[in-house]
Amino acid sequence: MRLAILAAVAAVSMGLTISEGAMAGDLSASANQTFLAANAAKQGVTTRPSGLQYRVIKTGKGKTPKSADVVQVTYKGWLIDNTVFDQTQPGQTAEFPAGKLIAGWVEALSLMKEGDEWELVIPSNLAYGERGAGGGLIPPNQTLVFDMTLLKVK
Repeated sequence: MRLAILAAVAAVSMGLTISEGAMAGDLSASANQTFLAANAAKQGVTTRPSGLQYRVIKTGKGKTPKSADVVQVTYKGWLIDNTVFDQTQPGQTAEFPAGKLIAGWVEALSLMKEGDEWELVIPSNLAYGERGAGGGLIPPNQTLVFDMTLLKVK
């Protein structure tokens, strides 16, 4: 485990993306922990007390949603092995109630402003945990990565 963490941190320090530093196809608990540790060491990443990690790609200036609001977003979500499990299609958006999503999204949205684009790295306990989701598309205990843009608060 310690060697894997050091390898992942070294990959990040050499300028490789997190996904390039991860072992292809490895979704084990240790691979998820290695991924989280490597991402936390990446320049520009903020790690919240909950474990949520985010990196601001673009800063917006609009409203911040409250839990009762509906948000309009674009997003792409993938596992640590680069398997994309969901995304908005080009030119399309999605609308969700801001307070009725996985805990990692709820927390991130409570910090974002309209126009923000963030990369989110969501530990399993703030995502789908032991149950997984999508009929096996997201296995149990997986770290989820999202590129999300908050377009509008309704």
